Amino acid sequence: MFEMNNFKAYVESSKPKVVALMIFTSFIGMLLANPLALNFEVLIIGNLGIALMSLSAGSINQLLDQKIDSIMLRTKRRPLVMGVLAPKNVVIYAFILALTGFLLLYFFINTLTAWLTFASLIGYAFIYTLYLKRRTPQNIVIGGAAGATPPLLGWTAMTGQVDSIAIILFLIIFFWTPPHFWALALYRKEEYFAAKIPMLPVTHGEQYTRVHITLYTFMLTIVSFMPFIIKFSSYFYLAGALLLNLFFLYYVLKMQYSKNNYLSNKIFDYSIIYLSALFGFLLADRYLVLLYNF
Repeated sequence: MFEMNNFKAYVESSKPKVVALMIFTSFIGMLLANPLALNFEVLIIGNLGIALMSLSAGSINQLLDQKIDSIMLRTKRRPLVMGVLAPKNVVIYAFILALTGFLLLYFFINTLTAWLTFASLIGYAFIYTLYLKRRTPQNIVIGGAAGATPPLLGWTAMTGQVDSIAIILFLIIFFWTPPHFWALALYRKEEYFAAKIPMLPVTHGEQYTRVHITLYTFMLTIVSFMPFIIKFSSYFYLAGALLLNLFFLYYVLKMQYSKNNYLSNKIFDYSIIYLSALFGFLLADRYLVLLYNF
């Protein structure tokens, strides 16, 4: 029987912190698409549909990763590992969430957003989790495409089309993902090794990983300036992006030149602040430009 009285455990099996960050960037994508004439029905139903399908993907991820999660310290207390939830009930929970989310997007938003969100679910829950994560050290790079879609989905929910700025928002998260997760992988290298997950520090060593974190952070910096380059944003956003990137590069280069990992956990934590603040600057800049001709 489906245990609705154990709803908290089901939510915990859906990686709610990750989903919260995804929905935040989706919300920003919607506001950027139409900041002065918001369609609140799209804003509410669109984010609800995207959130439900994201929660479904997170549940499937934990369902497929039970064995791995039982080995790693940061995941060993997840509900499925602890035996709080039965796998068959998580399958039902994930299916209901995915179906509900898809129907909401398909009938109340637009078909483009519904199918793009479905593709993201398949990309993350199955292509990344079931195949890439277990077979290639480039799992984060290739699989990062699925996790980079939320702001693009927010944009298409409001506009019904994919525009250049939506692609840039996608690229920002795409290039943000490797330094974010490789920093965590450096910090948790022994756990990934024990779980036999071919993360970059395990397969190619720590120095190789630090170099690639540095390279991707430089690429992220360049991409983050693109809203200003295409004249979507003003100097206010440019100043904020410059400041955030300087801090990011400072931490990454310091870790690179010191040739140790003592800053890896700090880089992981800062990367979350970075992404949230960058999108916040982009949104604030958009309103300043439109309302005050800043």
